[in-house]
Amino acid sequence: MCGIAGVIHRGRNSNVGGQMTSMLQALKHRGPDSTGFAIYGEAQRGVYVLRFKLAEKEDMDRGFQIHGMIEARLAEVERRMAERGVVVEERDSATPYARRYRIRFDGDMGELARYIEDIDGAEILSIGNALELVKDLGDAETVSGEYCLGTFTGTHGIGHTRMATESDVDIRSAHPYWAFPYNDIAVVHNGQLTNYWIMRRQMERIGHRFLSSCDSELLAVYTAHNLNNGVSLEESLERSIREIDGVFTYLVATHDQLGMAKDTMAAKPLVLYESDELIALASEEVAIRAILPEEIDTYDPYDEETRVWQA
Repeated sequence: MCGIAGVIHRGRNSNVGGQMTSMLQALKHRGPDSTGFAIYGEAQRGVYVLRFKLAEKEDMDRGFQIHGMIEARLAEVERRMAERGVVVEERDSATPYARRYRIRFDGDMGELARYIEDIDGAEILSIGNALELVKDLGDAETVSGEYCLGTFTGTHGIGHTRMATESDVDIRSAHPYWAFPYNDIAVVHNGQLTNYWIMRRQMERIGHRFLSSCDSELLAVYTAHNLNNGVSLEESLERSIREIDGVFTYLVATHDQLGMAKDTMAAKPLVLYESDELIALASEEVAIRAILPEEIDTYDPYDEETRVWQA
């Protein structure tokens, strides 16, 4: 079933961390297994936020052994970043297995990301000038509390509550998905892509990386591939309706845009509220009401509808 939500403020910053937490908590009944956030703050030229993990949450039951492995993996990450000339300005750890680094780097970000992920157990969740991607097991309030997202200030964000159906209950299979190795692109999705394996193999043949077996990751890679080749977000969304088979509704965010697309059958729900200052979208109206309790008008986007909003 799963639940997706997004919010974007036009021309101003707001507490998008708190808003996304409230919206996703209201969708907890649609997906109790994991929750994920892709939230966008103020970008700084040449400065990147690197979010990565060194183990899965369930690995922590192994006690002292896994803590030693995590420390060894972290030391190797640090060594490889230093070798490539990365300057680490800030280090944070929300959990024993998840890290947040603020870095400066003017080299090949794709090569750096691949070099880090060559370390057994290391997985990059996102790299971005504006994007910070957080996902973990548990409901929205649990994940938001662990990672201190409730006061995050920015322009926009998307999020997901997951009910596992075809892949494992772990962080790797949770949404959102970042499109490696491109900065600031993230996707959340509700539905099923029936030509996933065909398109995945096409993307892999031209050099794209996949870390999970979740079909939703394809949408992130597909979008990033298009944008990297000069296609606008609007056109990428329109192409996806023609080129991707299945039933789907998905949201995609870049450093300054939020977009949505629904397939030809429009079987997966989405409710939309739009004003001059704010756009909010979610699988159910209850999520929008969580941040806009006053009387508002909403509507359901139609089949094959695509929309893009600017921050």
